[in-house]
Amino acid sequence: MPTMIYRGTVALITGASSGLGEEFARQWAERGADVVLVARRLDRLEALAADLRKRYGITATPIAADLSRPGAAAELRAELDARGIAVQTLINNAGFGSYGPFMSQDPAQIARMIQLNVGAVTEFARAFLPAMAADGRGALVTVASTAAYQPTPSMAVYGATKAFVLSLTEALAHEVRRSPLRVLALSPGPVSTEFFDVVGTEKAAVGKVATPAEVVTAARRALERRSTPPSVVAGLGNRLSAVAARLAPRRVALAAAGHALKS
Repeated sequence: MPTMIYRGTVALITGASSGLGEEFARQWAERGADVVLVARRLDRLEALAADLRKRYGITATPIAADLSRPGAAAELRAELDARGIAVQTLINNAGFGSYGPFMSQDPAQIARMIQLNVGAVTEFARAFLPAMAADGRGALVTVASTAAYQPTPSMAVYGATKAFVLSLTEALAHEVRRSPLRVLALSPGPVSTEFFDVVGTEKAAVGKVATPAEVVTAARRALERRSTPPSVVAGLGNRLSAVAARLAPRRVALAAAGHALKS
């Protein structure tokens, strides 16, 4: 299998205004890929796009969109089609979490989280995957979490959404296995991004905090292997924890997660 192709391809990155999304954009642009940057904050997207164009001489297209609204993926696909932009790589990065007992969570916030973390991920994959698989030069990357590997008391909905993302992506990797398209679920632990500002507490950070560059580099190296794995956990300590969670009896894994999250 050839190495991962960047130059001459277009990567669509959701949640690109900061954190992991911004880092994905920088690493892909550095290697010659054109990028479509999608998030709600157009000012940040435009600033990032201008910087990437200046640094790497690539085409960067910023598009403001609220991905927590159903139908956003189909609308974006139609807009890109109208502009003549074909996507070879989709990086489903947008998402957020919340912390606290499920019964005290705002129902509207829960609904937004499910739509963004699950609905948008699914809708974007369905909108772009057929053409990407036919082209075969790029990749589908979805950002899951180490929270996907066991129930997460105090972050019950977030963990459940990331378990969905992990399962969906691994299944899609099998379905498109005859295409050269690479499909990868990326599961980081805590990362030094705005995620915890949205969550509202550092209690949700379990394990060593990584930088966006470390996490995105782990994903890129996995994609560049001769045989891309369907999923990768970023960080040795996180990988060991994920393996332990899968091997341990469910009750033990649940108790450990509850203790770690101080539920």
